Amino acid sequence: MTSNLDPDARTSYRLISVAARLVQRRQDDALAHLGLTRAAVIALEGLAGGPLNQEQLAETIRVQSQTLGRVLLRLEGAGYITRTRQSTDRRQFKVELTESGEAILEAARREETNAYPDDPNIGWKVLSEELAKFVNALPASRSQEVLPFAPPEHRTSRRPHGARGTGLRGMDQSGH
Repeated sequence: MTSNLDPDARTSYRLISVAARLVQRRQDDALAHLGLTRAAVIALEGLAGGPLNQEQLAETIRVQSQTLGRVLLRLEGAGYITRTRQSTDRRQFKVELTESGEAILEAARREETNAYPDDPNIGWKVLSEELAKFVNALPASRSQEVLPFAPPEHRTSRRPHGARGTGLRGMDQSGH
């Protein structure tokens, strides 16, 4: 089978991979003094629009509910979220941000923003558009909606029934 792939594609794939690792490392470093990980911030971001149950939150941020549970335990222990058992279904918990959670989320957003390069020669809008095209061009067997640092489409967009989360790699690292 021959490929019609642009010869620069392999180099681009590698650059995307390197860029992702570098951005993740910078974000992890920026969040460390707050005692947070990217995974914890993603969970907090998912709750920014209001309370959800754990299954809804997992779907919103596109992770497995079991993986999310470990992160929520740590966020609850730190006082950033509350989990209240639902009266209509005792197996479900309503998860919501506390005032401390809102404050730490704002601090995390500032730290993440400060971790990005401040280079006026980078066309962020163009880069974002091109990366979105790349993500959307991935084969259907891969999740096409994984944009973990984009604001969650809170309660407005649903994945097809039965679609699974991506299980963000590193979700439970560093204890948060």
